[in-house]
Amino acid sequence: MHLMATMSNMPRVIVKLGGGLITDKSLYRQVRLDRVDAVSAVIRELKDSGYSVIIVHGAGSFGHLEARKWKLSEGYNRDISKEQANAVTRVRSDMDDLNEYIVKSLMNAGVECEVMPPRKWATGVGVEFQGELDMFVRDPALPVPITFGDVVETSDDTRFGILSGDHIMVRLACEMPDVSACVFLLGDADGLMDRPPDEPGAVLLPTWKSDQSFSESHNPDIDITGGIMLKVRCASLIARDVEHVWLLDGTVPRRIIDIVSRGDTVGTRILH
Repeated sequence: MHLMATMSNMPRVIVKLGGGLITDKSLYRQVRLDRVDAVSAVIRELKDSGYSVIIVHGAGSFGHLEARKWKLSEGYNRDISKEQANAVTRVRSDMDDLNEYIVKSLMNAGVECEVMPPRKWATGVGVEFQGELDMFVRDPALPVPITFGDVVETSDDTRFGILSGDHIMVRLACEMPDVSACVFLLGDADGLMDRPPDEPGAVLLPTWKSDQSFSESHNPDIDITGGIMLKVRCASLIARDVEHVWLLDGTVPRRIIDIVSRGDTVGTRILH
């Protein structure tokens, strides 16, 4: 089926590959290539159907461990400044390595990419970061822009910090033209659950609004940028401007096709 024939008003799709989907968070620098390849095949299908795609990915076990050890998310600390400087270099190198795995997977699927590391175009952290986003707007025939959570410079005394891929998602989704689907791919659940997904009896929430509650699962030893709670908050901000905002099981990435072709799938739709 040619997707554009069914929903020609959906030209731009933004996809976030969560760190827990593309890496094994319990093992340092362990990529889950089979999962990455499955997503790449779906990205190819979207591209072939005329969609403009933007990809953002997390760090998983490539960035978080070192960043947490040297408190990079808290910014400059004079007492450990030398160790922090070395850690910034290592984390950025790790992110480039992880990104290379994803780019190779996409290329193998026939998808050309252009890598845009935030350290080269963004300053500051949080959703208010400064950066030029116009370069992400492009014709579907051009290479897919891909970016990721990164250590960036800041313009205050903190000197540097960690810009989360989830915050990048908010800005891209709300400032790019013609975005009609924004998808967060998770590694361990069908979507947002009413309790941590590893607990017995956890039930999928098919929709979620910001006035609803849920029992969050967040491991501060691994998820230095906020875990599922940050994703949900960011998705809620995006839902103000974008019709289809979803949290999906990234191990079943064809559910993205369900959303763009018929507007529904197994997952959690975030409503404003």
